[in-house]
Amino acid sequence: MPKAKPRFIEPMKPRLVDEPPKHGDWIYELKFDGIRAIAVKDGSKVNLISRNGNELRARFPGIADAVKQLSIQECAIDGEVVALDEEGRSSFQLLQALELEGRKSPVRFYVFDLLQLDGKSLLKVPLTQRKEILAKICEAVGDPIRFSGEIGSDAAELLAEVKRRGLEGIIGKQRDSVYEPGRRSGAWIKLKCVNEQEFVIGGFTPPGGSRKYFGAILVGYYKDNRLFFAGKVGTGFTGKSLSILHKKFQEQKRDACPFADLPSKQGKRWVQGITPPMMRKMHWINPVFVAQIKFAEWTRDGKLRQPVFLGLREDKNPKGVVREA
Repeated sequence: MPKAKPRFIEPMKPRLVDEPPKHGDWIYELKFDGIRAIAVKDGSKVNLISRNGNELRARFPGIADAVKQLSIQECAIDGEVVALDEEGRSSFQLLQALELEGRKSPVRFYVFDLLQLDGKSLLKVPLTQRKEILAKICEAVGDPIRFSGEIGSDAAELLAEVKRRGLEGIIGKQRDSVYEPGRRSGAWIKLKCVNEQEFVIGGFTPPGGSRKYFGAILVGYYKDNRLFFAGKVGTGFTGKSLSILHKKFQEQKRDACPFADLPSKQGKRWVQGITPPMMRKMHWINPVFVAQIKFAEWTRDGKLRQPVFLGLREDKNPKGVVREA
C-alpha cells in the first residue's frame, strides 16, 4: 500500500439507476438520508468535512470527539451523519430541525469506507478488504459511531423490505471496487424507494391567508449552465423554518428572475399559473441555496408533483444540481 498522510478525500459518488444490475458481483448497503462526511484523524486533531469541503466539527462535536477516541493514530473514514427518528430511520428533515429549531434527535455517524490508515492509502485496496479493516476498528466502539455493513446481495428482495420499512433506498457496490475520489464511475449505484433530490431555490411567492413570510419557494435545476424551473414547493415548513429561511432569502434578493424558462406557456396555459403579471409579484433571490425536496413524481411537462420541503443542504454546490431522473 502506498504511503499517505490523513487528509480530506473527495467522496466517491453512486450513480442513480432504475433497476438492479443483472451482472457483476455486488454487495448492498442501506442508503442514508443525512450529510455525507469524511472524518480525518491525525493524532489528536480531528476534522469532519462535508463533500464540498465545509468543516462540520462545530456542528457535530459529539461525532468529532468519538472519532478522536478511536484506537488508531491516523485515518480518513467515509460515512454519513444522520438524525434518527423513533423507528431508528435516518431523516434529513430531522437533522435540519435539530439545527434550525433545536429539536432533539439521536445523531449518529454511519461509517462505510476506510480511505487511509496509519500512514497508508487504501484507495486501491478492494472494497471488501477496506470494509473488513473498518469493521475491526469499529468492533468495540459505541454510539455515535456505527459501522454500516453489507445487508445482502439480492437487490430486489432488499428493495421490497426497505420500501416496507419506509427507508430511502439501497446503495450497490461492486465487491472488488477501488475508491475513486469525486467520481461517479458506476462501480457504486443507488436504487431509491422514494423520489427525493436537491433543487436550487430561485425565489419565493408572497404569503397567503394566515401564513407569514412566504407562500412557496420556487425551485429548479441546472442544465447547460442555465437554471430551469421545476415547480413551487409550499409544504414541509414550520413557523420557525419559514422565519429563518425568509431572513436568509432577504440577504440574497435580486430584481431579475434567475430561471431561464419563466414565464413560459405550454399549449395555451402559463406554466404553474405563473403569468407575466404574477412574475412582478414574485420575490427573486440569487440561486445560492440548495433545498432537499421529496416528491411523488415528475409530471409529463417536467414539473414536480406533490413536492415537500425537507431542509436546506449546505453540503451541495448549487451549480452541481441537475435533474436526476
